[in-house]
Amino acid sequence: MRNFVHTTIAAGTAVALLLLAAAPTPAQTASYRPPRAADGHADLSGIYQALNTANWDLEDHSPQGGTMWQTGAIGAQPAGEGVVEGGPIPYKPAALEKKKANFANRRTNDPEAKCYMPGIPRANYIPYPFQIVQSPRGIMFVYEYASANRLVNMGKPEEAGTDTWMGTNNGHWEGDTLVVDVTGLNGLAWFDRAGDFASNQLHVVERYTRIDPYHLNYEATIDDPSVFTRPWKISMPLYRKVEKNAQLLEFKCVEFAEELLYGQYKKQ
Repeated sequence: MRNFVHTTIAAGTAVALLLLAAAPTPAQTASYRPPRAADGHADLSGIYQALNTANWDLEDHSPQGGTMWQTGAIGAQPAGEGVVEGGPIPYKPAALEKKKANFANRRTNDPEAKCYMPGIPRANYIPYPFQIVQSPRGIMFVYEYASANRLVNMGKPEEAGTDTWMGTNNGHWEGDTLVVDVTGLNGLAWFDRAGDFASNQLHVVERYTRIDPYHLNYEATIDDPSVFTRPWKISMPLYRKVEKNAQLLEFKCVEFAEELLYGQYKKQ
């Protein structure tokens, strides 16, 4: 038995060493030069998806049951590590109480449940893929969830004409990093199913960096002085889809939310 245990431990150690050897080091990542698009900038085009639990909760969280006990483990929240850098989200006291109320009423009040647009930054880590289509004049983000999309203007910055779910997006390059400045958000979207939220004063600055052939590093700095005591940041990898014939499929979810949205208006 002892020999078996020692053999198993040795085998596990060998596998771990092989995985460490295969993983890119910071120096390797820093030296990676992504392929070029037609305008000479880094080519970010492709289909990507976040593989984490940020859509359940941006902060560290334990597993717990879902909002409908009849479904059992289906719909339950998995445990997950947070993606917020530097500690908890810095809410003002009144805003923290609203976040708690959002969580208590998430089954009916979460905009995701109603198939509303996901907003920024949630659109990038909601558990559905999205596609980046790149050109010199503009970069299109197309999301599978709710057929959402947004166009990043790469020309002269434009001011938001009105507030919308996906905001007004102005982009520029800093080396091989795409920086997207997002304003004109309507403040109706949540950041996650935990009820984290912002107001229509929300300002998001995103950074997309291709760190190897199969990943983007995604960062978003979030600022809303009416809700938070200071700006704060999230970061995560986004994984490129490499399946044969990878493509976005339709998920027009309004028909699944009709009872939630309009059931109260039906004649009894």
